[in-house]
Amino acid sequence: MDLFYLLVLLLSFTIQVRGQMKLSPEILTVLRGEEARFACSTSNTQWTVMLWLLNGTAVLTISKEFGVLPSINPNVTAETSLVSHGDSWVFVLKSTERRDQGPVTCDLQGIDRKTASLFVQEKGSVKVFGDNKLAFQGQSVLFECQAAGWYPQPALQWQVNDKKVNQGEYNISSEESGKSLFTVTSNLSVRAVKSSHVACLASVSALATPLRSSVRLTVVAEVVQEEDDCTAPLAVTASLSALLLLPLLCVCTVLWLRQRRQAKPSPREAIRFDQSVSGRSSVAEATGGKVNLGYSGEGPTDAVINELIMETRRQEDFVGFHKLEFLPHPPMLMGTSYTAILLDPPPLFSQ
Repeated sequence: MDLFYLLVLLLSFTIQVRGQMKLSPEILTVLRGEEARFACSTSNTQWTVMLWLLNGTAVLTISKEFGVLPSINPNVTAETSLVSHGDSWVFVLKSTERRDQGPVTCDLQGIDRKTASLFVQEKGSVKVFGDNKLAFQGQSVLFECQAAGWYPQPALQWQVNDKKVNQGEYNISSEESGKSLFTVTSNLSVRAVKSSHVACLASVSALATPLRSSVRLTVVAEVVQEEDDCTAPLAVTASLSALLLLPLLCVCTVLWLRQRRQAKPSPREAIRFDQSVSGRSSVAEATGGKVNLGYSGEGPTDAVINELIMETRRQEDFVGFHKLEFLPHPPMLMGTSYTAILLDPPPLFSQ
């Protein structure tokens, strides 16, 4: 009977000692690169050494007498906590990596030990492919979203005008790369009822706010009256027609101006024509009006000969019906040579 009371007393003492140690939080999830902190406290004053283990490997030692002892791992440290009663130390993992994920243990040498769990997640990127879209009312528009470089597999969802889309309305597929990173792809079909903002969101549990990517869907002719009033659709159609006809009108105007500019004789050609007519009038005055305009001592081309023959015929017809009266002609310009042959000589193209 005395042995039974002794065992009960020993068991109560053991439970009391173990209950004096606490490790928090029991589960911690952080993003890669963030800081991880675990607090280990005890009200037992008999402890001498506190040992911290990461994935079963001792990484930091704390002495009750000397404090934090030097560590070969520069990414870990510890600091005292003033929140808890008794002796309390906070284990700090400065920058977490995927390899740090696993159990974190606080071991009070010879007294007790507690273990917590550390999870390290990876934040990737999210993107809705394509730019803002334009669609006619009632048309179905397809959107594609990709969340790449996440660990673990991210939760992906769609929103239209900040309202969550039912998961049954879009599909999701995922694949894992060689670095244990996940890529999730999703497609959503939206019926163009009114102009909206379409957003794709991706997140993991350690991410406080989901990553978001959005585009705008603009719906044309989105206001239609319930009755048979076609004013709004006609107005929209007229606006679109005007926008399409404006570039065409500009192109036609440019072509018309260019054609008109090419048809108008240049000042140099006008001066040459005036000199030619003036010279012919002078020769006709000197020879009594009998001039063969089809002859040239400089060997004219066929085009020039045809032009001179036509001019001669026109002048002969004019002289036949009207009496030609020559007005005084100003003196001929110096350095200008003119060639004139009477009509009496032999034909123009004699051998």
